[in-house]
Amino acid sequence: MADADPLRPAPPASEVPSRAGGVHHYWSQTRERWRKLPLPVRILLWIAGVLFALWLILFITKGRFLKHPFERFLSSRLERPVEVDGDFQLYFAPITIKFLAEGMRVANTPWASRPEFFRADLIDMRIAPLSLIFGDKYRIRWLELRNAATDLEWSPDGKSNSWTFGDPNKKGEPLNLPLIQRAMLAGTTLRYRDPRMQLSADIRFDTVKAQDTRFANDIRFQGDGSMRSRPFTLRGGLLSPDEMVTGGKNSLVLHARSGATNLEVSGTLPGATQIEGADLRLTAYGPNLALLFDFLGVAIPETRAYRFTSALTKQDEEWRFTHLKGRFGDSDLAGRMTVSLPGNRLLLRANLTTQTLDIIDVGPFIGYDPQRLEAQGKAGAIQTVGGAPRVLPDAPLRVEALRNFDADVRYDVRRIRAPNVPISNVSLTLALQRSLLTLSPLTFDMSGGHVSSDIEINARGTPVRTSYDIRLSPTPMGKLLGRWGVEESGTTGTIKARVQMTGLGDTVHESLGTSNGRIAVILPAGTMWARNVQLSELDIGTFITKMFEKKLKEPVQINCGLIAFTVRNGIAAADPIIIDTKKNVMLGRGGFSFRNESLDLAFRADGKKFSLFSGQSPVGINGYFAKPGIDVISPELMARGGAAAALGIAATPLASVLAFVDVGDAKSAACGPVLAGATAAAQRTKGGEPRDDVGRGTTAKDEEGKGSGKERKEQKKKFLGIF
Repeated sequence: MADADPLRPAPPASEVPSRAGGVHHYWSQTRERWRKLPLPVRILLWIAGVLFALWLILFITKGRFLKHPFERFLSSRLERPVEVDGDFQLYFAPITIKFLAEGMRVANTPWASRPEFFRADLIDMRIAPLSLIFGDKYRIRWLELRNAATDLEWSPDGKSNSWTFGDPNKKGEPLNLPLIQRAMLAGTTLRYRDPRMQLSADIRFDTVKAQDTRFANDIRFQGDGSMRSRPFTLRGGLLSPDEMVTGGKNSLVLHARSGATNLEVSGTLPGATQIEGADLRLTAYGPNLALLFDFLGVAIPETRAYRFTSALTKQDEEWRFTHLKGRFGDSDLAGRMTVSLPGNRLLLRANLTTQTLDIIDVGPFIGYDPQRLEAQGKAGAIQTVGGAPRVLPDAPLRVEALRNFDADVRYDVRRIRAPNVPISNVSLTLALQRSLLTLSPLTFDMSGGHVSSDIEINARGTPVRTSYDIRLSPTPMGKLLGRWGVEESGTTGTIKARVQMTGLGDTVHESLGTSNGRIAVILPAGTMWARNVQLSELDIGTFITKMFEKKLKEPVQINCGLIAFTVRNGIAAADPIIIDTKKNVMLGRGGFSFRNESLDLAFRADGKKFSLFSGQSPVGINGYFAKPGIDVISPELMARGGAAAALGIAATPLASVLAFVDVGDAKSAACGPVLAGATAAAQRTKGGEPRDDVGRGTTAKDEEGKGSGKERKEQKKKFLGIF
């Protein structure tokens, strides 16, 4: 009081500050400022406050109070009982969601062979929260499993699976794994069953400390199983990274083996279960590439031993095999391939190239055994059936496998390595859609000509129906027939041809053995040196005259020619065979059988000029496709020889020549119907008259094309294989 200033007035009572009044004033100002904020801002701040409060509650309590609500909610959502026996945690730590459960069990669907879909002594996860709202896959930054077991199973009818939750009869969805970046597994197993694919697999996972300091953990896995009755084993490892060093990449090593078939995969993954964006290298090797594709249920031709490498990655729903290269047998292969499942149906797309294709490796594409061809050469294509050689392959088309997948393949071959097979620049476009296989177009160059073909194999019904349409563009005769004694020098003639047939059966032999259609080989005007033309006539006078005049290689002048067959139920009948040259008309009759591959043809040449020494008797072609024979001394020639002998004895030696006289009455052909590939009934002489010497489109070999009863009976036995 002594220090008080008496001259200073005391403050009013209302101005004396108090603690309660200060707080009230502070909140008043705060409320005033809050009211001044725009309504949207106030709403956002309220939401943030509530979220923070929830986060704080969860963080402090670890979310343990949510255990029973979690069980009820998930059981209702999955329509399966979900239980957690031990500790339970669910909270933000601090941003990612931490989920921990001890003794967690998820029941399986009623039809499954195991009672539990999932169980684990411990499951500990860090989940990216935004992935629960956005995106089609959950992102798990860390996963730890101890003594866990997962059962993945398809129903026997292939309509439902154990990982599609909800209604047990709901249509099964594809397995969509979460994206797991890093993981630690101990005593964890995975069981997979798919009755449709005939696939079963049991895999065990364990985590060990990585030896490489760049990686934190090494997840080792191994297992076995079977697919389509073929057992296999697999083993490998996944190195989870130390993110500070490697930037999050996982290193994968996998080796799968089934018998002698091996598959190796190595490279890096962005995450433990993340294949998209992976940088992988695939190596496959074994004795037969078809065995590897059998695991997919895909039918490809048999091959010899192979080894291929490829870059492998997954983009969206497509597996991509790029920079594919390697060898099968003695042939090379390069290109790219993709495998996908549009509409849950397997689809293969490929663009492949071969620089050199060995002829032995071609055989399996039409049904020959590659191992047999490799061991025996061309003799490996011949088998003995009923005492007769057979060359058309009997390997059945794998109809059931064709129903498993679709395909779109482009295959180019630059050169085929084979003696006496002048084929190059092969180009094939293959399409398989719902069991309809088309090879269209299939083209290649041959001896200066070009072959185009369209082949359709329809396996949608039973039996398999195959249509052939093969076309040979005009091809130099000298190049095409060079190996049969035709010399390119002096030969200007060309050959063009077309084959149109349709047959039933799932082998090449069956489809041709039941086929109907037409085969036509057309010879336009040109020249050809072929000694066999004159020898087949046995025109001794012409042959000796040319020999003495040193004009043995004088070209034969061809006006036009047609070698055609009408095929009925696998038996081809000459319809017609006629070659008109400057001096002769060559005619052929008879036929051959695709059923047992027998040949029964007769050729004769009638001169347009008088000749003393001409056999005028047919030259027979008999035997089988695999072993044809030529019968020059025919019964007709023997009869004429007997007549010559009789005349020589009864008259003079010169009289014996009369039996071989060719009066030169052959009728020149009208080339229009010949070059049009018309049937025998449409053939005409140069004067426009119907020809009576080309048969009637039957297999008969007599002049009128009817054949005797004995001949018809013999041919029926021969062509049908009745012995």
